[in-house]
Amino acid sequence: MFKRTILQELDKWAKKKNRKPLVIRGARQVGKTTVVNQFAQNFDQYIYLNLELPADRKPFENFKDLETLVQTIFFEKNKEYSKRKNTLLFIDEIQEVPEAFNILRFFYEQMPEIPVISAGSLLETIFNNKLSFPVGRVEFLVVRPVSFIEFLEATGERKALEQINQIPVKSFAHEKLLALFHTYALIGGMPEIVKEYSETKDLTALGTLYDSLIASYIDDVEKYAHSNTQVQIIRHVIKTSYFEAGKRIKFQGFGKSGYGSKEIGEALRTLEKALLLSLIYPTTTTKLPIIPELQKSPRLQLLDTGLMNYAAGLQKEIIGTNDLNTVYQGTVIEHLVGQELLADDYTALSALHFWVREKTSSSAEVDYVIAYDGKLVPIEVKSGKEGKLKSLHLFMDKSPNTVAIRFYAGEFSVTNVKTQSGKKYHLLNLPYYLVSQVEKYIEWLTNNTSVLK
Repeated sequence: MFKRTILQELDKWAKKKNRKPLVIRGARQVGKTTVVNQFAQNFDQYIYLNLELPADRKPFENFKDLETLVQTIFFEKNKEYSKRKNTLLFIDEIQEVPEAFNILRFFYEQMPEIPVISAGSLLETIFNNKLSFPVGRVEFLVVRPVSFIEFLEATGERKALEQINQIPVKSFAHEKLLALFHTYALIGGMPEIVKEYSETKDLTALGTLYDSLIASYIDDVEKYAHSNTQVQIIRHVIKTSYFEAGKRIKFQGFGKSGYGSKEIGEALRTLEKALLLSLIYPTTTTKLPIIPELQKSPRLQLLDTGLMNYAAGLQKEIIGTNDLNTVYQGTVIEHLVGQELLADDYTALSALHFWVREKTSSSAEVDYVIAYDGKLVPIEVKSGKEGKLKSLHLFMDKSPNTVAIRFYAGEFSVTNVKTQSGKKYHLLNLPYYLVSQVEKYIEWLTNNTSVLK
């Protein structure tokens, strides 16, 4: 289910000289346990602990010293406690024993030879004041929903994978790749959903899985919130967020509620820490560094576009369209492009950004901006002719950069564009299914001098 890149990240971590215990972050059901189980095949021995189980929890609850703890774990799991064996230790649902987080530091300080990975349901940990991370003694990796490339791998589309990795993509592959991307846009990237679809190819069978996932997020809140009021606010935010996703939002009265800015802000930030959503703040600069304008209204990005489509009732509209930009005023495809831009970024500090110019006379907004080779590259998600990309032209007028990106339903092409003020730049027109390859295409364009003339 997971492509090689995340396994490569884990392999790099395992081979580090000054390796620290690794904390894998991610929302419920994004496949944290699955990817570690797959990675564990590289080791002589694998010890899996689930701290929701009393037997696995007990050694941590009775912790006295690290040597005793480790000997107990190896003994209980019937593994050889020896430096001759390369053993991976995975502590799952670590939030169930708050003390276990602090014990991670002792592995770094006293037994760095044992590679240790931990994971847990972050939504549960956020409401537990006893939890504290051993700062400077651990490192992090984020697991996100399945990307389009992972979707192709899971569904056995080997030829499609071969073509998507051709730079530039061949024209004959466009129609099939776009159709496959439409299916991915419809169902999203939650691993259980993708697995079920890959096995049955039955879209009608997925409803109960979506319901179960959404219910599990709401149940987590009810179990771990501090008060009934907090439960109600966060439940409201979760349910309403599916209809507000992809849009710029106001905290005050969010989701047509009577809740104030402070309560909604706290709820949104709580869910953001749990990686169920993110608040994307705009920038007004056209150069690096990207400085988010936190006083401006953010755009709401959810964990997964497929969950949004199901909860907001958009699936039928997606099935019947030839261009995803026509669905829900373009919100679905803009949201999915953001999801894809983050798909291969496993760092804890990864974030999306967009650009705005807010003036009374004329405002402008570019869907995304990304850093590449010391420059800020704008990205628009839009169909139609280049002349309609007014916000992009305004950005490029102020930018020292000469390359911009447009994702659309058409085939790959490069257009030489001139803004109204006369600045010339190169527009990479990329079909939606190439979001994961955007940096490779910028590099290709930069190196292809014949196209730049």
